[in-house]
Amino acid sequence: MDDVLQELVKRMKAACGQELVSMVLYGSAAAGDYHEKHSDLNVLCVLKQIEMAQLERAAEPLSWWMKQGQPTPVLLSVEEIERGADAFTIEFLDMRENYRLLDGADLLKPLEISMEFHRRQLEYELRARLLRLRKRFLETQHDDKALLKLMLESLPTFATLFRHALVAAGAAAPTPKREIFQAAAGRFGAGPEPFVKLLEVREGKRAAPTAETRQWFGAYLAEIRKMSQAVDGLG
Repeated sequence: MDDVLQELVKRMKAACGQELVSMVLYGSAAAGDYHEKHSDLNVLCVLKQIEMAQLERAAEPLSWWMKQGQPTPVLLSVEEIERGADAFTIEFLDMRENYRLLDGADLLKPLEISMEFHRRQLEYELRARLLRLRKRFLETQHDDKALLKLMLESLPTFATLFRHALVAAGAAAPTPKREIFQAAAGRFGAGPEPFVKLLEVREGKRAAPTAETRQWFGAYLAEIRKMSQAVDGLG
């Protein structure tokens, strides 16, 4: 892990020179929970500014990075770091919770994040994704396999949002998904059952539903709606 990160830093510095202000590893790998076969290396690269010229210079080292099987790094300007925290509170809180400075200035530590803006963004994300689930349900045309896939693919996102709901409420916010859903049920009354069932399907501990897929989806929607209302109530 360290070798490939150091190589990325070397290539970015060679390509971007003085334009490169900071490089940060964030997420599970920065928290010491890296597994070579299962974990991504999430990297934030901060440049003085980002115009077409900077994108073109960064393209070659970042293309090399993605060929290593890693996700595209987040590329931000200094101005976007300093003034974007009110728009991306969820993302910046996640970064700041577990990160490791790879090179340059530490721009995350002094970052001020409004918890009221965090609550508003969280409510928006929950409500917007609830609307998206309803739309996608109509698009599945009663295809139960597509409906199950929709729930399984959206589950990690809702785990993240439920965790941030706990943060917004000032409650303990665990990291394992099952614990997140159970903690959210205890704090907000949003029952964990549909989420735990889906986790068990993802983990191979439970068979996929057959005739009950739509009932699962109905329960899934209901608990997400409860969470969006609960987060609105925090304001």
